[in-house]
Amino acid sequence: MTPAVAWLLFLQIVLGQTIFMDSRLKAAIKNFRNLHMDYPKLSYPQDFQGYCNGLMAYVRGRQESWHCPVKHYVIHAPWTTIRKSCSHCENFCENYNEYCTVTQEAFPLTICSLFPKQPPTSCLYNDTLINRRLYLLCSQKYDAIPISIIGIY
Repeated sequence: MTPAVAWLLFLQIVLGQTIFMDSRLKAAIKNFRNLHMDYPKLSYPQDFQGYCNGLMAYVRGRQESWHCPVKHYVIHAPWTTIRKSCSHCENFCENYNEYCTVTQEAFPLTICSLFPKQPPTSCLYNDTLINRRLYLLCSQKYDAIPISIIGIY
């Protein structure tokens, strides 16, 4: 094998993994923004029977799943404010294999909770609007971007 061919093979292996990781990260950031950010808060038509029922129809469509998530968090604050929360993450969450942090300030958010004891084909949600600190997964240790919500604090 010539040195040029070996070098090309090496670059394909190394850069191929980098491109894959970069696209996976971009997808996680896009999903976070599409599924967990709603600022300013939208209003759904009366036919949806409440904010969470309209929102969760959108979430299930984006996820291309008929599964009814039991709980979903939606933040009603500007992206720049939420992004600052991941600027410095000292904790590594081994369960998620990502860096994580608890926000310093509380944010307005809606918790969409699935009504108990309903048919599996029905996805009806109760919504609760509260101000809480968030437990976020971040893309890296420094200058990171939020990629998921673990819970509230």
